[in-house]
Amino acid sequence: MHRSLLKPLFITAFSLLLPVSSHAVVSQLESEPVHKETLLEITQALKLGHYNRINVDDALSGKILDQYLKDLDPARSYFYKSDVDEFEQYRTTLDDKIKAGDLTEAYRIFNRFQERMEDRLEFTISELENGKEFDFDKEESLNTDRENAPWITNREEMDQLWDRRLKSALLNLKLADKSLEEAREVLIKRYKNQLNRAQQVNSEDVFQTFANAFTKQYDPHTQYFSPRKSENFKINMSLSLEGIGAVLKSENEFTQIVRLVPAGPADKTGQLKASDRIIGVGQGEEGEIEDVIGWRLDEVVDLIRGPKGTTVRLEVKSSEREDTPSRIVKIVRNKVELEEQSAQKRILDVEHLGRQFRLGVIEIPAFYIDFAALQRGDEDYKSTSRDVEKLVKELKQENIDGLIIDLRNNGGGSLREANDTVGLFIKHGPTVQIKDSTGRVEVLRDRDPKAIYVGPMAVLVNRLSASASEIFAGAIQDYNRGIVLGGQTFGKGTVQTLLPLNHGQLKLTHAKFYRINGDSTQNRGVHPDISFPTLYDPEIIGESALEQALSWDAVRSAPHGSYPSLDPVLEHILQRYQNRTLTDPDFVYMREQVDHLSEARKESGLIPLRESTLKQERDAAEQWQVDAENRRRSQKQLPPISSLTELEEELEKDAQGRPINPEEEAMLVESGRILMDTLFMQLQYSAAEAEETPQN
Repeated sequence: MHRSLLKPLFITAFSLLLPVSSHAVVSQLESEPVHKETLLEITQALKLGHYNRINVDDALSGKILDQYLKDLDPARSYFYKSDVDEFEQYRTTLDDKIKAGDLTEAYRIFNRFQERMEDRLEFTISELENGKEFDFDKEESLNTDRENAPWITNREEMDQLWDRRLKSALLNLKLADKSLEEAREVLIKRYKNQLNRAQQVNSEDVFQTFANAFTKQYDPHTQYFSPRKSENFKINMSLSLEGIGAVLKSENEFTQIVRLVPAGPADKTGQLKASDRIIGVGQGEEGEIEDVIGWRLDEVVDLIRGPKGTTVRLEVKSSEREDTPSRIVKIVRNKVELEEQSAQKRILDVEHLGRQFRLGVIEIPAFYIDFAALQRGDEDYKSTSRDVEKLVKELKQENIDGLIIDLRNNGGGSLREANDTVGLFIKHGPTVQIKDSTGRVEVLRDRDPKAIYVGPMAVLVNRLSASASEIFAGAIQDYNRGIVLGGQTFGKGTVQTLLPLNHGQLKLTHAKFYRINGDSTQNRGVHPDISFPTLYDPEIIGESALEQALSWDAVRSAPHGSYPSLDPVLEHILQRYQNRTLTDPDFVYMREQVDHLSEARKESGLIPLRESTLKQERDAAEQWQVDAENRRRSQKQLPPISSLTELEEELEKDAQGRPINPEEEAMLVESGRILMDTLFMQLQYSAAEAEETPQN
């Protein structure tokens, strides 16, 4: 690989201002001819195919520069202010360089970052190996929210920041029952691993980083995959991989869970959730937990993957609360079977209004279709709409009083299946609108006049219900076919396609979804008719939390029929729900959790570096959780617990082997009560209207 040096004059001037690291001069990476061709190909594809028409001009150039610096140094803990000031000369030139396929400036910035990172890692390793002493009784703190902090101006200030980071890392390990010497050994290994990985970065890595700083300006779902990343992407999309069933991403130095594959091994533990950070990976029941902070995402994924039936242990930490300790989650690797991803039914017996009701519940983890079987002409191919139709017929034979479609945590899937599944519950008509980059709007319709179920219906959603789930929930709401309950959905209303390139591939957003009422699902998602308490913070999870997300807009509504509106009775239904859940132990517990987490999020992002203070905060956080759980248990007349691990051991499992979350079950039961209220109030309203209508 060819490497070049920065201009000698610049290096000399710079070294007078800020000392460079003590190790040998970092060799300089440079782009390869294939990268120029690929950058030009990406630029042309974005111009012709992306939904968002953006000019590659000086304004975009500045945004790309800011994004590139943020992607490289999100916590502003490597670059100096002098570096960033020097890079300002590229603020209005990167657009011209991109159009020419010239990556000189991109690699120059990266090489400086590489130099700064290696310098910091060597400094930290030296502090540890030389036995740097820290006063763990000193009252000081570390600011973990440095996204908008001023860039550091000198080496002394940089050393102080990294000493505080090092002290925090030592404290975390000490509070995890490691001796100070053991903690030092763990961190020496961590930072040496990071240094080793930094020195293995190649030209391909640099190109992908810069290319994605460029594509992110169009929207967060448009992304360039290098040839190696492309292969990983294909594996993940095929679901044939033996692993844990989780979608991961890099977030600063951490590997973060984006979502869990429904009924996958990770989901079945009941101990992981979206936004959790994986900080360590161990093989087998007893293998040493390997620290993966600072690792590349593909390397972490390779460590987590493994043969079916083997065990992997993840050390996980919440990203929402810095004061909570890490925990170990044991997972047995397995394939995510299509059968387990399929829609499932159950009967829910609900006591309400002095009598028992039998409610059918159909959980749809994803909108799936076996395209291979369909293309083979297999008449028994699996799909969501086919499975749901079969399950509804079975539930009708069991004399259900109402139907709940549970779309919580359903991340989407096949548009065709979302359309066909809506069609099972309406007579006929439009289901969703799609607008492409030219402005042309296509309306997808259900043309089958048959509805397999015409009884009372509710749809249950949450913040992780996305894409095809939002199409289904939005159509049911627009037709007034059922009541939508739960939380505001994710808000992903865009459509992507994969474009093969001569070198890698480009995932590109080329269209947007719109409800039949004309509203986009993009950014805002679907708002439920009645909202339940939710721990998902929309500023952290959801389309609106993603940078450069396409905005909400609307098109003309598609003419469609409608069932009787909920508006005349909705306020009464809401009041009954609020009165009921005011003293319901599970809903009281959920609201306490929401308020507690909301208060925690208001904190400044400062982590105490005094051992006694940090331990006190962690102990208090865990004790609050135990006390909240015991308040709930007291209301339910259950014996108290002394630790949260006791609670995990007593949770029952569902048909897929997942622990039954009492809060999620409480929402399901309350959905049934709301559904019955809806039915009776609509009947009463219709009867009252009929009495007031003059007879001829």
